[in-house]
Amino acid sequence: MCTRRATAYVWMFRAAFALAAGVIAVDHAVGAQPAKQPPAGRATTVLFLCPHGAAKSVLASAYFEREAKARGLNVRVEAAGTEPDPQVSPKVAARLAEQGYPVPKGAPRRVTGNELERADIVISLGCDLTGLPQPRSTLRRWDDVPPPSEDFARADEAIRAKVMALVEELVRAGQAPDARKK
Repeated sequence: MCTRRATAYVWMFRAAFALAAGVIAVDHAVGAQPAKQPPAGRATTVLFLCPHGAAKSVLASAYFEREAKARGLNVRVEAAGTEPDPQVSPKVAARLAEQGYPVPKGAPRRVTGNELERADIVISLGCDLTGLPQPRSTLRRWDDVPPPSEDFARADEAIRAKVMALVEELVRAGQAPDARKK
C-alpha cells in the first residue's frame, strides 16, 4: 500500500512539474479550444483516440477517468483507435495493472462517426483524422506525446500531465459539483 501511495505522489509531482514547465501552454498554443459544456445533468463525454487504440488512448482514458471522478466530475470516458491493433499493448496492460487501474478486456476498436459526433471533447494523440467525420465538438491534438514504443516513461509522463491539465480545466470551468458552489 505504501508503495502505491508513494508512486501516486511521484506521478502527482511529475505532473505538476510538467504543468509548470509549460505543457498547458504548448497544448493551448497549438489551437486548443475551450471545452464545451454539456447540458446540465448530462455527463461530459471525453473520447481519447490514438492510431492503434492500444497504448496512448488506453493510458489517457484510464488516468482521466480516475482523476476526473476523484475530482467530482460527471464524465463518460471512451477510448478508440483509427487503425486498431488486435490487442492492448502488453506494456500498457502491465503498467495499468501495477498501478491498480482496470485493464481493458476487449480488443481495441475503431472509432465510429457516431462517437465523434456524440463526444463533447475529442482528444487525438497522434491520429490522422483524414477520412473521418469532423468532430462536432472540441478537438484537442496531443500530437507532441512521444510514441510509447520509443520512450514509454516519457510518453506516460506526458499523457499524465496533459490529463491532469484537462481535469483542472474542467474543474475550473465549473464541471465539478464543488466548483459550482464557489
